[in-house]
Amino acid sequence: MELLKKRIIKDGQNLGGGILKVDGFINHQVDPVLMDECGQEFARIFADVGATKILTAEISGIAPAVFTGKHMNLPVVYARKSKPVTMPDQVFLTLAPSHTKGRIVELIVSPEYLAGGERVLIIDDFLASGATILGLVRLAETAGAELVGIGALIEKTFEEGRIMLGGLGVPIRALVSITSMEDGQIIFRE
Repeated sequence: MELLKKRIIKDGQNLGGGILKVDGFINHQVDPVLMDECGQEFARIFADVGATKILTAEISGIAPAVFTGKHMNLPVVYARKSKPVTMPDQVFLTLAPSHTKGRIVELIVSPEYLAGGERVLIIDDFLASGATILGLVRLAETAGAELVGIGALIEKTFEEGRIMLGGLGVPIRALVSITSMEDGQIIFRE
């Protein structure tokens, strides 16, 4: 998606170690016009998968997931990283390593909002190692839901997350793919 690629070139920062800072337009400060365009593109890509719910991870996946939900007319559930007092005692919980946090994080969903029989589309900001998305897949499976697709705004192909997720048998799509971030550069797949 050319609009997202241009924004990464303009405002993204290669911090080294495979970290791409997109805080200024995706996950700390959100550009709603850009996210709306991305959501519209995901809705087009996944129009035929029969999703009934969108699942993402707190916090960075919320903006693209919500705008995708807007265009697909679907509810969005996000896996929380800490359990609030309003959540029931019985929850779906898994652990996933966080590349940007440098530690293992919890992913928690209330059974009130993710149930058996749901057809789940996962939307997230990055597909890198695939660990967070695989955690979301585990949550959906634990709930008895069926995974129908995975979408990411940005894929870092050099981290091979797609390979980790390849056996899931669902469409996996990224709006932008980065093949290298060496020497301070950001190299996109054409």
